[in-house]
Amino acid sequence: MSWIETNEAIFRLSVFVAVLAVMLLAEWRRPKRPLTRTRRERWRGNISLTVFNTLTLRLFAPLTAVGTAAWAQTHHVGVFNVLALPEAFAVIVTLVLMDLAIWYQHKLFHQWPWLWRLHLVHHADMDIDVTTGARFHTVEIWLSMLIKCLVVMMLGAPVMGVILFETLLSGMAMFNHSNVAVPKQIDEWLRRVIVTPDMHRVHHSTRFHECNANYGFNLSCWDRWFGTYVPQPRKGHKGMRIGLAEVSQATDASHILGMLRLPLRWRILQRAYQNNKETQAHEPSHRHIQKPR
Repeated sequence: MSWIETNEAIFRLSVFVAVLAVMLLAEWRRPKRPLTRTRRERWRGNISLTVFNTLTLRLFAPLTAVGTAAWAQTHHVGVFNVLALPEAFAVIVTLVLMDLAIWYQHKLFHQWPWLWRLHLVHHADMDIDVTTGARFHTVEIWLSMLIKCLVVMMLGAPVMGVILFETLLSGMAMFNHSNVAVPKQIDEWLRRVIVTPDMHRVHHSTRFHECNANYGFNLSCWDRWFGTYVPQPRKGHKGMRIGLAEVSQATDASHILGMLRLPLRWRILQRAYQNNKETQAHEPSHRHIQKPR
């Protein structure tokens, strides 16, 4: 076993802290948008929810994605274990296919109303920065882990591949949710391969057709290939509104208890669904038109 496999927790935590520190510094030095709420107000809720989710998974989840990979390897379960493919090849394919699985999972959480009730906690943040990348409802985190475990089991994904994917997923989530002004030429070059902050920020727009686009977290190709790519927000990145029009109270958007109970707010959900349906029916799509930044 490699050092990364035997020291998974240290490796993942080290990368997480390093990426977080870099993005926080970048947000401070080159912010893309002015924040509508103070960092203290938002970070208290976002970080509290992230810590709570991490603790519940560690304490109560019977298996993580990495644990599932180890189990599948021991019991020779999954495509890669049955075919006995070279590990390097299996790791690369694991990174690509699991990224596709997460892209499709994200799309389903927007399309299925009962999943959207959970996922809207992520979108209710009225600003977007590095902490938004880990802001998810606890039930969504558990469902996401279950989906990843099933994909890992079917693939027979190698332990190294799953560790690298989980590390990459958390790092990229912080990167593309960051409030960083990436130079235009660099952004255009990067988004040919990966999801950039400008590309993903469109996904947090209050406009329906923009919110239901750019689902990727890592590779940018899936949105291009499956017709869900919107290059720029119609009003530009500084003019766009972030969050959900139906959720405007700080207790719902910034406090941990408000976020946890948000999926139970039936009136908000019904109004959001009706507004989205009406907007979709009357608003033309401009997915492939380049808009001002």
